[in-house]
Amino acid sequence: MATIALSRTGQKVPLVGFGLWKVTKSSTADTVYKALQAGYRLLDGAGDYGNEKEAGEGLARAIKDGVVKREEVFVTSKLWNTFHAKEHVAKLARKQLADWQLEYFDLFLIHFPISLKYVDPETRYPPEWFYDGKSQVELQNTPYEETYHAMETLVDEGLAKNIGISNVNGSLLIDILRYARIKPAVLQVELHPYLPQEQLVTLCKKYDIAITAYCSFGPASWLELDMHKHVPSLLDHDVVAQVAKKYSGKTPAQVLLRWASQRGIAVIPKSNNHDRLVQNLNHTDITLDEADIATLTSLNQNARFNDPGSIDPRIAIFA
Repeated sequence: MATIALSRTGQKVPLVGFGLWKVTKSSTADTVYKALQAGYRLLDGAGDYGNEKEAGEGLARAIKDGVVKREEVFVTSKLWNTFHAKEHVAKLARKQLADWQLEYFDLFLIHFPISLKYVDPETRYPPEWFYDGKSQVELQNTPYEETYHAMETLVDEGLAKNIGISNVNGSLLIDILRYARIKPAVLQVELHPYLPQEQLVTLCKKYDIAITAYCSFGPASWLELDMHKHVPSLLDHDVVAQVAKKYSGKTPAQVLLRWASQRGIAVIPKSNNHDRLVQNLNHTDITLDEADIATLTSLNQNARFNDPGSIDPRIAIFA
């Protein structure tokens, strides 16, 4: 499997991973187990997904059955917004490790550059966006620098081999690099032909920061949440279909993934369907023509689907 070497540790990240967002909680353990059986070696989770305990059960079973060894699987998780204060970062990392039944994360990210009022995990976990669990966003004045330095201590303590950031734009990334003792290894962002983020990709490459793309299929991930903004599906787009026809046996989904992975951008598609899960993994055996990459990139609409500003204008981080 193709990999990306991280700049500080040299640890190799699989180019194709399995994302756990919206994987049905009741089936997560079996889905993770089957994903590992199929060949996935990167699992991308988060405390906010609400299924880390079940994902850990699937991983533990796969290790017990000899499907994989722990050191063969790259496990990513993320710190949620309500735990940004320095006294909460390590505490929550340890809780999430316990849910996964692990001693360390290969990569631990700050999920959003948004600090929300602390919610005790004993009260509600995951706490999600609203302090009252229904409709109220409560901000907390924790500087991002404080959170990032607390993340660095996770490396010192062996709780995470690598740390990184997510949903960060160029100006904040440049600021982080001014004070980071441990440079972020990875930036995870929404990235697809409707939102190519070319300047941000170039900036990360300049500083040797690896990129992981989520929402590779654009609005498809947001249909059931009614957050697709009525943008035409990339999976059904005529241009994507025409490109896919050039590569015998490949689906539009595989071509969309290859549009990113061929350029060294890791992808983390999820699927609750086993056949599609396998197809997503097996997309790297083609090389897209540069003209086809350019054609897909030209679909850019600056269409961002994961925008916290739609929840509350005070957290419009991409404004």
